[in-house]
Amino acid sequence: MKTKSGDFVLPGDALGVTEEFVPADWTYEDEGKIRSLVAGTVSVDNKNKRISIIPKTSYPSVLKNGMVVFGQISEVRGQRALMKIERAKDTDRGLTTSFSGGIHISQADKGYVSKLTDEFRIGDLVEAKVTKVIGLDNVDLTTAENELGVIKAMCTNCRHFMKQLSKNEAICPNCGRKEKRKLSSNYGG
Repeated sequence: MKTKSGDFVLPGDALGVTEEFVPADWTYEDEGKIRSLVAGTVSVDNKNKRISIIPKTSYPSVLKNGMVVFGQISEVRGQRALMKIERAKDTDRGLTTSFSGGIHISQADKGYVSKLTDEFRIGDLVEAKVTKVIGLDNVDLTTAENELGVIKAMCTNCRHFMKQLSKNEAICPNCGRKEKRKLSSNYGG
């Protein structure tokens, strides 16, 4: 599995191990191995210990650390909210594949969060930042910045979109229910 700069690889090909390199552009980690996300040429940065791929053709967006994404909350567990990532911000191109991400309770907001259900609910549309791409179905996300968080909250009672009432509270115009959320400064209920 000794890949070197200039080698041609296909999606899924093993490039190296995480003990030796950090996965960079167009790569992902899979059980300790770094694999290619696309067909292209390997680029090894020995100084920074990073391995990446130069794509053979122009591809849609791929998730990278620091990228802001939009998605919908699909499940809220005790310590983690799961989100189906729909698209990246500031791009018209779709993602290379469908990604699932998770927002840990410690990454939901600045400061202490006692209940994750006070921050997100199933169906909420969320703007989040990628902190780590571990694979296709394991992306770590954060909403601990003012402009990140719920951009459209869905009422848990009647499933209508809610209007912002205060910094972290929304009200349903249909049934009048008030609910807490980690609302983005860009909230557009």
